[in-house]
This record gives sequence, structure tokens and C-alpha cells, in this order.
Amino acid sequence: MKIHEYQAKELLRAFGVPTPTGKVVTTADEAVKAFESFGKGIAVVKAQVHAGGRGKGGGVKVVKSAEECRTEAKRILSNPLITPQTGPEGVKVRSLLVEQATSIGHEYYVAVVLDRAVQLPVLMASTEGGVEIEEVAAHNPDAIKKTHIFDARGLQPFQARKIAYALGLTGKQVDQAVKTLTGLVKLYLDKDCSLAEINPWVQTTDGDMIALDGKVNFDDNALFRLKDIQGYRDVTEEDPSELKAQETGISFVKLDGNIGCLVNGAGLAMSTMDIIKFHGGDPANFLDVGGGANVDQVTTAFEIILADKNVKAVLVNIFGGIMKCDTIATAILEAFKRVKFNVPLVVRLEGTNVELGRKMLADSGLPIITAGDLTDAAEKAVKAAG
Repeated sequence: MKIHEYQAKELLRAFGVPTPTGKVVTTADEAVKAFESFGKGIAVVKAQVHAGGRGKGGGVKVVKSAEECRTEAKRILSNPLITPQTGPEGVKVRSLLVEQATSIGHEYYVAVVLDRAVQLPVLMASTEGGVEIEEVAAHNPDAIKKTHIFDARGLQPFQARKIAYALGLTGKQVDQAVKTLTGLVKLYLDKDCSLAEINPWVQTTDGDMIALDGKVNFDDNALFRLKDIQGYRDVTEEDPSELKAQETGISFVKLDGNIGCLVNGAGLAMSTMDIIKFHGGDPANFLDVGGGANVDQVTTAFEIILADKNVKAVLVNIFGGIMKCDTIATAILEAFKRVKFNVPLVVRLEGTNVELGRKMLADSGLPIITAGDLTDAAEKAVKAAG
């Protein structure tokens, strides 16, 4: 689960990380009031959306007067924000963060993520802040300093000092860095984060260390025990089809292709997408109905897939283990009656009661294309998609 920058900063402050003074607003008039409340002549207006690259898309602007603040706030709120992460259609901006400007001396990067290679959280830091860490890793990997979190209590002070010294910090900056780094790691661990990032983390011209931007993502599987974090969720920033799938107990991720996929099992779903690509097609989604899907879930899955106007064919790939093939055949036939199919449907069944399931589909009289194996199914789906 993703949250907005202003929400991430609320959490950072709760864990002892200094951030600029700011206010969340939803109108240009509110933005002006926030600007004037700071009592200084410079502020920053930031679009609050779940997408990176806001600055490149014109969603982050420095303003030096109340009138300029009004103009920029109105512009950002009135137009879709297009960034490298939103696609060409952009996203609607519903709120802004207006912050008191900070005098920047130097920018740093710091984040906590999971290092899957060693199965431990890792704290990463770099003197090259303000840019994407992937760019730093590509052109100057030695600039990234790392330390793994071995202790369940979090980052130890000596580890934090080691990172601070590696970044070239001295004097009071080291003490401030220790507080920020240990707080960031504690946030990551206590709130089941998948990412806790500050970019840029800046040293002001006065020598203070402040989190100028923050990004915090959470492990969806842990949300049931994070009641306070659940309140941060903004469903208006989520894909409606993915939200509908989640509410139905289906795992769904929308992609850019034209062949819809309905599969049971995450591994089988990945394999299905791979073989579609291998035969020259493009999957329109990842969709796993699970091992015990019922008629309602299969029907909802079809509705979600067919709502995508790019879908030109649907491939159902089911391995009947826990869920028998005749059961899924019944669900498919019932769903076919409920859902208006306007594209070809290719079905491949394998596993328990497979012959019965295939016979049910063949005897139904419905325009369903059956396949004997996954290769056959993929070839037929790619052909059907045109």
C-alpha cells in the first residue's frame, strides 16, 4: 500500500525525523492561506499523488509570492499530472502540500528496503540525493553505502554513525543523522514497511539535517494488524479494477497487453503470461483466482478482465488440484451466462476430473475455444487476439 508524501512525513515526525513545516490543502485559496501563514517569502507547492517524478511533470513548484502560489496551485489542481510513472493519461491531483522553503546546502539519499539476497532489511545511503537511486547505482554504485539490520531492535547507534561518517557528515550533523537513521529503520520495522525512503535528505545552509521528501510503502499482507495505517489509504489513487479484485479476494494487476488471463495460482499465472509473450502475444493482466474460486469470484474476474477495452481475447488456464476441473467448468459456464462476452474465450483445463470438465465445456454449446495444453492455449489465444 502506498501513501501520500504528507502522510509519510507525519510518520517520519512521529519517529523523530525532522521535516519542513507544511500544510495540506485542496484549493488554491487554501494554498495562499498556507503560504501567508509561514511569514516568509518562499514556499514549495507539491502535488500529492501516488507517483514519482512529480517535479519532472510540473507537480512541484517553488513560489515566491501569494499570487504565484495561487496560480501554480490552481494549475496543478486543474490538470492531470503526467510523470514517467503515470503514463500518458496522467492522474488527477486532489490535494497539495504547501511547505515552507528550505535553504539547501547538500542533498543526500537514504532508504530502508528488504535485501532479498540475504533476507534482511538494509539501510542504503548516498551523497547523491535528489535523483533516483537506480541512476546512482547505474553510474556510480560506490556512492551507495549500505548496512544490514541484523538486530530485531533496529539500527544500532554505531551503525548509524558509520553511515553518517561515510556520507562525510561532521559535528552536530552526525548526532542528527543518528537520530534520523535509527528513526527511519524503526518506522520500517514497526510498521511493516516494504519501503521507507527520504529523498532528498538535506543538509541546510545552517547545518541541520531535514527530510525534504518522504516515501513510505507498506506490506499489504500486514495491513490487518496496522489499524492506524489503514486510515492512510486513499482508494482514489488506486486502479478501480484492482480495488474491485481485492474486495473479492482475487489477486489482480493490470498490464498493457490485449490478452486477458484468468488463472489459479500465482506461479501458474506468471508462467501463463510468459508463454503468451513467448508466442508473440501480450498479457493484459495478472489474475489469480486462487485454489478455491467459486462462481461469484470467477464471474467477477471475467467482469474485471472484460472491462479493459484493450482486451481482445481471454485465456483461462486452470490446474485442478484442490479445485476440481468439473467445478471450475461449472463456474466458467455460469459466469459465461452472467457476463456479456464480446471477445473469444480460450480455456485450458488440467488436473482432477479434467475429462469431465472438458466434456462439460464441449457439450455446453457455448462459443468456447478449448485447448489441450498450455502451448496450444497460448497459440490459440494469440491468434484469437488478432
